[in-house]
Amino acid sequence: MSTEQTNQSWGGRFNEAMDGFVEQFNASVDFDRRLYRQDIAGSIAHATMLAEAGVLSPEDRQAIVAGLEAIRADIERGTFDWKAALEDVHMNIEARLTANIGDAGKRLHTGRSRNDQVATDIRLYLREAIDSILETLGRLQAGLLSLAEREAETIMPGFTHLQVAQPVTFGHHMMAWFEMLDRDAGRLRDCRARLNVMPLGSAALAGTTFPIDRGITCRLLGFDRPSDNSLDAVSDRDFAIEFCAAGAMIMTHLSRFSEELVLWASAQFNFVNLPDRFCTGSSIMPQKKNPDIPELVRGKTGRVNGNLVALLTLMKGQPLAYNKDNQEDKEPLFDTIDTVQACLRAYADMVPHIEVKEEQMRQAALQGYATATDLADYLVRKQVPFRDAHEIVGKAVKHGLDTGRDLSEMSVAELAEFSPVIEADVMHVLSLTGSVAARDHLGGTAPNQVKEAVRRARNRLGLT
Repeated sequence: MSTEQTNQSWGGRFNEAMDGFVEQFNASVDFDRRLYRQDIAGSIAHATMLAEAGVLSPEDRQAIVAGLEAIRADIERGTFDWKAALEDVHMNIEARLTANIGDAGKRLHTGRSRNDQVATDIRLYLREAIDSILETLGRLQAGLLSLAEREAETIMPGFTHLQVAQPVTFGHHMMAWFEMLDRDAGRLRDCRARLNVMPLGSAALAGTTFPIDRGITCRLLGFDRPSDNSLDAVSDRDFAIEFCAAGAMIMTHLSRFSEELVLWASAQFNFVNLPDRFCTGSSIMPQKKNPDIPELVRGKTGRVNGNLVALLTLMKGQPLAYNKDNQEDKEPLFDTIDTVQACLRAYADMVPHIEVKEEQMRQAALQGYATATDLADYLVRKQVPFRDAHEIVGKAVKHGLDTGRDLSEMSVAELAEFSPVIEADVMHVLSLTGSVAARDHLGGTAPNQVKEAVRRARNRLGLT
């Protein structure tokens, strides 16, 4: 039998080289090499700790750090030769390090395993990704606040069941989007706090016999604390699942935004105009302006939801501790990171430049008897029991349907036929501006409440 080995990190126990197809099937370097910066940072911290603990000589530590920094420079120049035969980012870097600096490179892996190494790398990578996503999400929130403030007095129809329900302000609607994103930001911050626990030092599953000081590596890598249980630390992927769940929520919210923008930009609604640079045309119909970015974001929600299900399914049947299944954690995680970041960027760039068509929205709010509830509230304030008021207004609406008129288009005398308590002051109640202004309380749609909500939100974001 052949004794040639493809991966010298583990080949001593084997009598034959790995099958060529299996070598490719087993390798993860095509996708996990994006972890190179985190892997090198973790290795430098590990070598520094080993030297301080007396496990590595200062000379070996110096050679390892210099060698790793040189490898990082090669990778960033694009001159590093990634090899599938070496399986992953970790062994590619270690093999090059050993080739460059000799036996000192072989000592780097003392007291650790690829199991705690990759668990550390992924946490470092995801921590940076969350920080970047939070920045982009904050930029989108700031854009929504500017749009909400600008359109605080712009009236549009509010919908339930996609039927005209009551008048609201466009600014109030934008603040609803803001609140969704604010919850998303909170979930990301919670996720980041939970993932910022260091697995390094857990080794393969049981810890190590070397006199390591995990506090040193924890401090160097910016973790809040070392993990408390080595079995859990190397096999835990809760943090990846939690992030993908938060990502799925973000995408679900963006998808809801998208659905509204697609409707509002249509000729049938004609509420908004999206910037040309975020739309496309048709290959056959020259008049078309398609809202492709909102549609694409809406579509990408499915892949992010799928990534969450993939990770949940990946972990559901695994015994402790690490299993090779976990190689499959990275692609759905990386895809979620990339997709969420790209979609948030698209919206952060687009939202501040949405053109609002105020008159079209006002006319739409005049349809569907949007102030019917205001008339019922008016009757209740005149001591009419609410259920009786509901029936009275229902009859008035039916009369409007029969005659093709809105409630605001009827005369006071005509409305008084449905209830003798109706007087001239009812006309203010039935106006769109009167309707929105009347919702003048915390959380209401009144323009001054929208402006106050924007002020509070800016304080929360630290934008004041």
